[in-house]
Amino acid sequence: MKWNDNKTISITPPRRPKKITGTRFAAIMGLNQWTTPFNAWCAITRTYEEPFEDTIYTIAGKTIEPKQAEFMQKSYFMTNLITPTDVYGEDYFQKTWGDFFRDTPIFGGMWDYLLVDKDGKPSAVLEMKTTKRSEDWVDDIPEYYALQAALYAYLLGVDKVIMVCSFLEDKDYENPAAYVCSAGNTIVRPFDLSKRYPDMDKTIKRVQKWWKDHVEGGISPGYDEKADAAILKALRDNNLSPETDIVALVKEAETLKANLDKVKAAVSEDEKRYKVVTDLIKQAAIERFREGDKTVTINGSAFDWVTALSYRTTYDHDRMQQDGIDVDKYKTQEASYRFTAKARKEG
Repeated sequence: MKWNDNKTISITPPRRPKKITGTRFAAIMGLNQWTTPFNAWCAITRTYEEPFEDTIYTIAGKTIEPKQAEFMQKSYFMTNLITPTDVYGEDYFQKTWGDFFRDTPIFGGMWDYLLVDKDGKPSAVLEMKTTKRSEDWVDDIPEYYALQAALYAYLLGVDKVIMVCSFLEDKDYENPAAYVCSAGNTIVRPFDLSKRYPDMDKTIKRVQKWWKDHVEGGISPGYDEKADAAILKALRDNNLSPETDIVALVKEAETLKANLDKVKAAVSEDEKRYKVVTDLIKQAAIERFREGDKTVTINGSAFDWVTALSYRTTYDHDRMQQDGIDVDKYKTQEASYRFTAKARKEG
C-alpha cells in the first residue's frame, strides 16, 4: 500500500473484489450520508472493512421486515409478493453468498421482496426500512435508500419500486417482536425508475468508470480525514511503510510527540514524587523478604504493590582470565540503535 500526496492510496488491484451493492452504489455517487466513496472502495477492494455486528437497529429491521410484508399483503392485497426464500430456498444467504445477481459482473446485492406477475416474472421491487428518524422521510425518500432499490430494479429490468418504511420508538427497539405495522406507523412510497432516474443508464456507466479507475486501477478515490477517520487510523496502524510513508509518519509523529510533551510537562512534578514514593515502597518490600519468597505484596486500596525477586546470570571476567579462559574468544557484538527526537532550532 502506498500513500499518495493527493489524499489517495494505491494498492495492487484485488483478484476478487466485492461487488457494488445498493448501499455502496449510493456511496460511490457521494449520496450516502453514512458511507463515503473511500469507505465503499475499501470494502470493495478488501483493503479494509469493519466486521459486521448486529445492533438493536439491525435486529429490529430483521424482526419487523416480515411484519411489513404481511402488512402489504393485507392492506394492499399483494398476494403475489415473494421472498428470497421463495426463490432460493432456506438458508438463501449461504447459498447465494448475499448476491442475487451472480451473472452481473460488478453489481450485486439482495432485494427484500418482489411483486411478480401471473407468470412469476418480477414486476416491482419492494424495499423495507425501519427508522426512528421520521423527519428524514417527510419530504421524500432518502436518496441513498431510493438508489439502493433503484439499482436492484434496474438489474431486474423492472420499472416499479415500492419503498416501505416503519417508524419506531425506543420501546420498539427493546421489543421489536411486539411491533404491529399499521397505517399510523408505516408509510408506502412508490416510484417509477424511469421517472425518478431517467438517466439511469448514464449513472450506471459513470459507476462502471469509477470501478475501472479505482478498483481495476488500484487507486482509491480521495479520502476525507474527518469522515474517514476510523478507517484511516486502522490503515495507518496496520500498513505503515517507511519506504513509502516517511513524510506521513514524520508528520504524525510530530503531532503525537507535541501532545505527549504537553501531558508530560503537566505531570512532571507528580512523576518525580511518584518515583520517590514507589522507591520507598519497594525498599520496604525488600526488607520483608524471607528465605524462599519470590514476591512480596503491599496492599493498597486501589492497587497491590508487588515486588518480585529474580536472578540474572553474570560472569566475573577477571576470575575467568585468572583461570586461563580467553574471554575475548567468547565475546559477541550486537548492534543497537538509540532513537531520539531532538527539537529543531528555528532560524
